[in-house]
Amino acid sequence: MIGRISGLYGVRGWVKVFSYTCPIKNILNYSPWQLGKNGLWQTIAVSEGRSQGKGIIARLESIIDRDQASRFLGAEIAVERQQLPQLADGEYYWADLIGLTVINREGVTLGRVDHLLETGANDVLVVKGERERLIPFLLEHVVLDVDLAQSVLRVDWGVDF
Repeated sequence: MIGRISGLYGVRGWVKVFSYTCPIKNILNYSPWQLGKNGLWQTIAVSEGRSQGKGIIARLESIIDRDQASRFLGAEIAVERQQLPQLADGEYYWADLIGLTVINREGVTLGRVDHLLETGANDVLVVKGERERLIPFLLEHVVLDVDLAQSVLRVDWGVDF
């Protein structure tokens, strides 16, 4: 997910967008969007968009009034994987890390990555197993290896933490 439709703007079909991209305006670099609501997904192009105050607004293709736009209120915004930029070695999209099995140096399985948190200092893996653990995503210090092919993330993290 790269954002969600958070509100309506005006009467001509514009929507307010809550962006997960950094900087937030980068969400407008992607089109079409996949809009998901109640388990149903629809592909729709972005006709135009801009910053508005501290947020983003966008007009979706073929949406001409507030009533048409209202059906997308609360929809999640996603894009196809091939629309995302290529990453350098050692960089990962959060979506790639979710679901990986987390194993420590001693070979003990700590659980699976459920989601990540952004703390400002560093990202944090939320690992759920026999209990929930918060593990900082610090490559080479805590995170020793990310093996996407084997769905394994190896960490230097004790079972007591």
